[in-house]
Amino acid sequence: MKGVEIVKAYYNSFNQKDWQGMLDLLDENIRHESNQGDVRVGKDKFTAFLQKMDDSYEETLTDMVFLAEETGTRVAVEFVVNGIYKKGEEGLPEAHGQTYVLPAGAFLEVKDGKITRVTTYYNLTLWIELVSK
Repeated sequence: MKGVEIVKAYYNSFNQKDWQGMLDLLDENIRHESNQGDVRVGKDKFTAFLQKMDDSYEETLTDMVFLAEETGTRVAVEFVVNGIYKKGEEGLPEAHGQTYVLPAGAFLEVKDGKITRVTTYYNLTLWIELVSK
């Protein structure tokens, strides 16, 4: 598969809540750069992140646009996050089933058929405003 096909499969697995399918597409030394917080390196840390996210949020991505450069090793994705805030996290507003619709994007690198980096961006201030209502 080409890089963009791998990334599409990754996000398709996300929308199906097929966490193992997502993990199968990642390199063992995946570098996860989230919008806020520390960089996570390794599939174990990414797995723990996925579990925490699954506990706290119910999300589906829509309006996805995929862009790849010539070699197919770097892919950018623009999307809309449609979510439900299920469980609060330290330093964030309390959760009580608030819904949100939030634009976001990600940059991914693919090497030897595996995703080696996922960098995700969204407007945290806007998300806090959306769930604080």
